[in-house]
Amino acid sequence: MRIEVYKNSVPKEAAELRQSVFVYEQGFTDEFDEFDEKSIHLVMFDGGEPIATLRFYDEGGGSYHVGRVAVKKERRGEGLGRLLMDGAVEEVIKLGGKQMTVGAQEDKAGFYSRCGFKPTGERYFEQDYPHVSMVKKI
Repeated sequence: MRIEVYKNSVPKEAAELRQSVFVYEQGFTDEFDEFDEKSIHLVMFDGGEPIATLRFYDEGGGSYHVGRVAVKKERRGEGLGRLLMDGAVEEVIKLGGKQMTVGAQEDKAGFYSRCGFKPTGERYFEQDYPHVSMVKKI
């Protein structure tokens, strides 16, 4: 397995994974936004096949926002999301980052907790889906 890093654009592989997970599986309609063009995208490949992706962007002051974490459905439960998050932490450290934030889907907050994120207490809705703000110091 390998992780590729793409700056300031959404690679085709990431777009397809995100569409599959967030639009077709979860029913979100507004998958792509103004943050995509200023984000760094990570895509994990296995034998040339894209299997997981995420993006993160600079919020300023040493803080980076991570999101759009998507793992191919048939590959879930293999720890790929955690490996990808570890890769994002490495990239943020290279950029001089001091913390990472995430707006976690409420039912996925346990995953982010296992990755070292702590809830800030802020709960909100995005496309009618409950989210919780979380932060990780690095």
